[in-house]
Amino acid sequence: MKSQFKLLLAAAIFAIAPLQLSAQLLSKSTISLELAKKIAARAESEAAKNKWTMVIAVLDDGGNLIYLERMDGTQLGSIVVAQEKAKTALQFKRPTKAFEDVVTGGRTVILSLPGVVAIEGGLPLVVDGVIVGAIGVSGMKSTEDGVVAQAGATVLTQP
Repeated sequence: MKSQFKLLLAAAIFAIAPLQLSAQLLSKSTISLELAKKIAARAESEAAKNKWTMVIAVLDDGGNLIYLERMDGTQLGSIVVAQEKAKTALQFKRPTKAFEDVVTGGRTVILSLPGVVAIEGGLPLVVDGVIVGAIGVSGMKSTEDGVVAQAGATVLTQP
């Protein structure tokens, strides 16, 4: 009788354990490869329309590179810059232009923050108030990088 009770108790514990674990897990949204390609395509279209050459980087919500596109003729240095702009936007939950504006306003101490690229062209990608990734664009003037990044981000708000 004791062994049946122990067996029943063990079965109950094993049945309940997954329920307790699932209560601790989070479900979250992030950027898929398919969506990253759509974001980059919209950004690339905007760049091409203006005859700008760019690197476009799309990161997921964890800062991992999902998609990178380097348009023909874009300088190699923009590959890293685009990714770092996206990382800055993701980690600090704001456009990189916010940091550029602060530095332009004379508060250069902001440059001492680790991981900050204070140049326009990085944007968090937001769906229903939740950051699901980021886009970073580099290749032209920072204002032009910002225009292209914004064009890519519109994929999340427009059909």
